[in-house]
Amino acid sequence: MSLELYITYIFATTLILVIPGPTIILVISQAVNHGRKSVMPLAAGVVLGDFTAMTLSLLGLGAIMSTSATLFILFKWIGALYLLYLGINMWRANPKSGEIQHGKKEISPLSLFKSSFIVTALNPKGIAFFVAFLPQFINHNEPLLSQLLLLGGTFLFMALVNATLYALFATQLRKSIEKTSVNKWFNRCGGAALIGASLFTASMQRSA
Repeated sequence: MSLELYITYIFATTLILVIPGPTIILVISQAVNHGRKSVMPLAAGVVLGDFTAMTLSLLGLGAIMSTSATLFILFKWIGALYLLYLGINMWRANPKSGEIQHGKKEISPLSLFKSSFIVTALNPKGIAFFVAFLPQFINHNEPLLSQLLLLGGTFLFMALVNATLYALFATQLRKSIEKTSVNKWFNRCGGAALIGASLFTASMQRSA
């Protein structure tokens, strides 16, 4: 693979990753609520979710989803309903004074990891994306495996950095919501954002 093509791939991947979607909305919401301890579980879930989506795509599921309306709808609604569940829970959260400061409202790293993994891995557009995106940078005159490892590994590394930076940025907002009233307001905004992401996911249409 030429250096020029690889640089183009990095640039295109950067543009794709930095635009917030359902996964990043979830990461920001959870990181603000749960602080720095949530950063690595959330980022790890995003990376494993992307790896799962990429692997399924390379195994042919992405191509099947592009032609199977039933499979596309199944993935779409599972992801949308899970986002809706998380959004409603966050909206209904009723923080008590001092929870943010003293960490009384804890959530396990496994739960954080699971939430970001499920939302990332079950995004039908994510699976279809790898089918449409990666092949454009494959040189069929060169060994396929080495190119897939390079491109896939680069994407996953950049996804890790992107999710981590978003989560770290979100934890800085945590200092501004220590008051119960402000934290409750944020929970409503974060819950609404997740519900909006759920509606967006539910409205996705299969590519023709």
